[in-house]
Amino acid sequence: MNSKLNNPNHPVKGSSVKVEPIKSLNAIKAIKRLLKETKPRDYCLFILGINTNLRASDLVRIKLNDVISLKTGSDFEIKEKKTNKIRRVTLNKDCIKAIEIWLAERPVDENVYLFSSQRGNTHITSIYVNKLVKQWATKIQLQGNFGAHTLRKSWGYHQRVSFGVGIAELMVCFNHSSQKQTLDYLCIQPEEIKNVFMNVVG
Repeated sequence: MNSKLNNPNHPVKGSSVKVEPIKSLNAIKAIKRLLKETKPRDYCLFILGINTNLRASDLVRIKLNDVISLKTGSDFEIKEKKTNKIRRVTLNKDCIKAIEIWLAERPVDENVYLFSSQRGNTHITSIYVNKLVKQWATKIQLQGNFGAHTLRKSWGYHQRVSFGVGIAELMVCFNHSSQKQTLDYLCIQPEEIKNVFMNVVG
């Protein structure tokens, strides 16, 4: 039997695929519970993914010596693979704790990657991250189209919706050229436009 037919996370053939953020905080908590006790590496990957705005291609290239001595509120620099620009990334308390949990389970070698691959001295790939995110969504029966970019989008979505961060600030974080691009990227433009019409005048 074709496993794709039984996978609620798989798009319908011929449809336009747009990777979504995880909008439900309950779904985020469910994935945390799924990973924390049994898959500390994946837990760390998920926590860093939804608490920074790094692309998956940059997440996987973080080295241990970038983060091993950091405390809450500390930051590190990484050169973005897509833009070649240097980015400064600040880590919150959840990120630091997730790193500590993962490092407690693995040998500490500062010259290797935080998310190292089992295939030699390299890191896991963004394609593999894409596969992992789809697996997590399927395991908690989360409906929609999810992938590696979901992590970064989830960060932005909740900065806007849960914490009220302004679009102008998020435009800078994502290096977008317009507010419309940011709203559309985070899959919240239709929601915010609809809410405008729900305001009662007078």
